[in-house]
Amino acid sequence: MTLLIGSRLALRELGMEDWPAVHVYSADPEVTRYQPWGPNGPEQSRAFVEQVAIAAQDVPRTEYQLAITLRDGGQLMGTGALWLRNPDHGQGEIGYFLHPVYWGRGYATEAALLLLGFGFGNLALHRIAATCDPRNTASARVLEKVGMTYEGRLRETMRLRDGWRDSAVYSILAHEWHAGAIEPRGGESHIPQPGSTRREVEERHGA
Repeated sequence: MTLLIGSRLALRELGMEDWPAVHVYSADPEVTRYQPWGPNGPEQSRAFVEQVAIAAQDVPRTEYQLAITLRDGGQLMGTGALWLRNPDHGQGEIGYFLHPVYWGRGYATEAALLLLGFGFGNLALHRIAATCDPRNTASARVLEKVGMTYEGRLRETMRLRDGWRDSAVYSILAHEWHAGAIEPRGGESHIPQPGSTRREVEERHGA
């Protein structure tokens, strides 16, 4: 059972009881604006959570789709993901979606940091990447804040409702993370160190 604890957030496994809350944001056109999926109908949101539950049982596990919740109250505000794209070579990728009411508060940055800490610390990955639509400047800022390096632009990688989408590619390497090269801009850093236990992370954040 995966549980990642930050200063304001807790990332936990999704359960079928979560699908209505997932549907609230996945049905929002603003959330899916730069994605090849959505806006979702209820049946699509439910099917997504079902697929996540199935993938969580894979051995070895290659997909961690986690609920992003508030530590205080447990409100589900979105989902964060870590995919093992090439486990033999230590390659991973992160992604995240939040309900618009939580945008602009640093929650996506904290969620991304927790996912990176899990990937490098618990899963011993070598490289973690992320992509975003070049027009999605808010997501790009999040990736820069968590210390990821802009690698370039892949042309027309996804077909959206308004045509083909390019992808801006970002990455961070294990030695950069372990060296403490992450210096988030615009706020305090809440970075779980490699190998940290849940209690150590909570104590480090003053929980």
